[in-house]
Amino acid sequence: MFSTLDFGVIPLSLPFIWSGLLYSLKLTLTAMTGGIILGTLLALARLSGGVFLATVSTLYVNTLRSIPLLMVILWFFFLIPIFTGAPMGAEKSAMITFTLFEAAFFAEIMRAGIQSVSKGQINAGYAIGMSYWQTMGHVILPQAFRNMLPVLLTQTIILFQDTSLVYAIGAKDLLKAAEITGKNYNRPVEMYLFSAVLYFAICFSLSMFVKYLNKRIAIIR
Repeated sequence: MFSTLDFGVIPLSLPFIWSGLLYSLKLTLTAMTGGIILGTLLALARLSGGVFLATVSTLYVNTLRSIPLLMVILWFFFLIPIFTGAPMGAEKSAMITFTLFEAAFFAEIMRAGIQSVSKGQINAGYAIGMSYWQTMGHVILPQAFRNMLPVLLTQTIILFQDTSLVYAIGAKDLLKAAEITGKNYNRPVEMYLFSAVLYFAICFSLSMFVKYLNKRIAIIR
């Protein structure tokens, strides 16, 4: 079986594969950054005690966490242009969709991180005249981020793996680049194998880093 494979096509495909990998990494970093920021705001809203904010943020988080990501990608890509009257490119659509979707998962991670900090520190912030948002921003969130950093990075690894789903709307990520190159050189199996190796190498390396980080944070604690 393997004797029929020709991996000589890989060097020829590297520029195209590289552009696809760059988009996957850009999508991951954009969705991670935007997702953590929005997710943190959602977590704070859920814990604020305000009925309206808590209800809206809880509804948002629970709804998106209950819908498959692929379905959200397709909905956003096909439905938004109908409402706006203007087409939206696959790459831009994926950026927005992933950010909004991942925010629901990062919100739960950050909520757990905030709740892991002693309530005595919150009361201490109130005692010296800080508001809820000041206490969270200056006292609680820095500790919550440290406690949840390994989990945030683990979710980011999952996010990177999920970027392959933009294949469904034609965005040129790593998997799409492998497919196109495989068709161009009539070597789809080799290119899919190569993309799988790249996914594994990146995700495994990040997993080892998260494992190391877990040990470091455990020592600090």
